[in-house]
Amino acid sequence: MIVCICKGVSDRHIRAAVQGGAASLRDLTRDLGLGTCCGKCVPHAKAALCASLDAHSVPTAHTGANRYFASNSTEFA
Repeated sequence: MIVCICKGVSDRHIRAAVQGGAASLRDLTRDLGLGTCCGKCVPHAKAALCASLDAHSVPTAHTGANRYFASNSTEFA
């Protein structure tokens, strides 16, 4: 899906940038040019960045709260 029409940046570009070390919107702006023209892409770029960071930082198949809390925690059982 195209996220930034002005610069022709897709969600695939954002995922690749995250795999290459991008961790913030500033990184995406520097590396891909996101948000430097009209700025309408910024909300979608943030969402794609968060999703990519989330997917990139979780090497296992855990989802939901299990990613953030130990599986032996009884506090949220």
